[in-house]
Amino acid sequence: MTTLNFLKNLISSNNKSKKSVDIDDNLSDNQNILLITKEKRDQLLQENQELLKEKTKLQQTVKIQQQENEAKAEALYEEMLDIYDSLEFLINYLDNNLQEDNFNPKAFKRLPKFTSSMQEKLLTILSRREVEKIDFNGDIPDFSICQVVEREIREDIPDQTITKIVRQGFKIKEKILRYVEVITAKSEV
Repeated sequence: MTTLNFLKNLISSNNKSKKSVDIDDNLSDNQNILLITKEKRDQLLQENQELLKEKTKLQQTVKIQQQENEAKAEALYEEMLDIYDSLEFLINYLDNNLQEDNFNPKAFKRLPKFTSSMQEKLLTILSRREVEKIDFNGDIPDFSICQVVEREIREDIPDQTITKIVRQGFKIKEKILRYVEVITAKSEV
């Protein structure tokens, strides 16, 4: 039985019996019927209406959020398909221009520029989602954003000096997604 039907039955029973007791008081022993006052009935009806309104608002909010999430996902997929298309073009380009029997030196020279444009597209996609490269140009690792992945023996530079950045680091807002991975110098001790 729904809440509304239950309340209607309570109201009907209350009107028939012409008795009035608070909902918390008692059950009628003879009839097992709950009797409530008109004020309590009105209060319950009002609370029920407010709960139904709140339920409807929450359902609408959830539906809107689902639609927004689906739209964001679709936009990401479309952008990723653009990267896929670029990679497919690159594969065909390499296949047509860099074979031994059909080697084209001009095509080989264009390769870095083309792959750089694909990297820029990907960075744009990440940037739209607030993912940014960590800009780090120091000589000594900043361990809040750097991770030393290897050490190499070098006598020509001071110990702990960065000799190479192995992988670029990324953050989303202020959270580190991936640390800047570096190789540092060490003395031959």
